[in-house]
Amino acid sequence: MIALGKVSGVLESAHHLAPHISYPKAGDVEAARKRGHSPGGAIMIHGVRNGLGWVGRLHRLIDWTAGCIAVTNREIEELWRAVPIGTRIEIQPWVRRHTIEGRVL
Repeated sequence: MIALGKVSGVLESAHHLAPHISYPKAGDVEAARKRGHSPGGAIMIHGVRNGLGWVGRLHRLIDWTAGCIAVTNREIEELWRAVPIGTRIEIQPWVRRHTIEGRVL
């Protein structure tokens, strides 16, 4: 599923910088309902949980975000500086690829 939205500011969050994504829209809710799924909501792009910034990229080893998009604190700070509020974004599925000795399984 592709979700389009706008970065709409920082919500109070337990995570380092957390711009909210304006999703779902009415069309997203209806499309999810027709498929028998929840559209989700309260989606953010955020850094690591407050106080755990030292984890850095290791946070990527497990899926811990409950549907949000997590990046390192340094990455979210860069995004925050570079992407104005109201910027349209496109979210596409990501598939984790496991490798052995540099080869994708």
